[in-house]
Amino acid sequence: MMTRLVTIIASTALALVLWQALVMLADLPPFILPDPVRVFETLWKSRALIAHHATITGAEVLLGLALGAVLGGFSAIGLAASPMARRLIRPMMVFSQSIPVFALAPILTLWLGYGLWSKVAMALLIIYFPVTSAFFDALMRTPQHWLDLGRIMGANRHRLMWHIRVPAALPGFASGLRLAAVYAPIGAIIGEWVGASKGLGYLMLLANGRAKIDLMFAALIVLAVLTLLLHAGVDRACRKWLDGKAARHGPA
Repeated sequence: MMTRLVTIIASTALALVLWQALVMLADLPPFILPDPVRVFETLWKSRALIAHHATITGAEVLLGLALGAVLGGFSAIGLAASPMARRLIRPMMVFSQSIPVFALAPILTLWLGYGLWSKVAMALLIIYFPVTSAFFDALMRTPQHWLDLGRIMGANRHRLMWHIRVPAALPGFASGLRLAAVYAPIGAIIGEWVGASKGLGYLMLLANGRAKIDLMFAALIVLAVLTLLLHAGVDRACRKWLDGKAARHGPA
């Protein structure tokens, strides 16, 4: 843990030094690229404003992540259980990924309005495929001898799914959740860029329109920190969850 913390601090310090060096050597004006000191001064002075908008974005991301995890998990189980569903739905899922997310954001804003739920829907859409795909692939890779043993012991398809295939595929589901923790903020921010009156994405657009580039960078830094914290929290929760499962039932 300490080694990881030292690595993060060293990487952050190096990035700040390179940032400051770029500003000084290229003699960039603040409206193009403000130096780190100016950005962190703005971050401190505008901390209440940024915290308010960060709370909105955080709520959107957490709701989208929770809904995406639930829908993605049950979708993967349905696809793994039904060959018909795989033939009909999987091609549609793959096709949906060819549509740019920006093209869907105005439609969702039109349907769901400028409030919370259009941003939640964007976050959900952007993480649904990674969660479903990772969990489905893990479900389809259940060791065959485990399934054969279950059938010998008289387990039907339902029991095979919930007592063998799903527990064995939980590491794959956890991998999908880790990816979702990184992608969910992207969906929420895109939704805020298209139409919103609150959130870090809205604040960045507002700051950019008023040439307050230091405020825009401050909001961007807060967004990056929120994403890192979300990923770390999801990763920690998944590890504890999987370790608990392994302690009760043995390794998957």
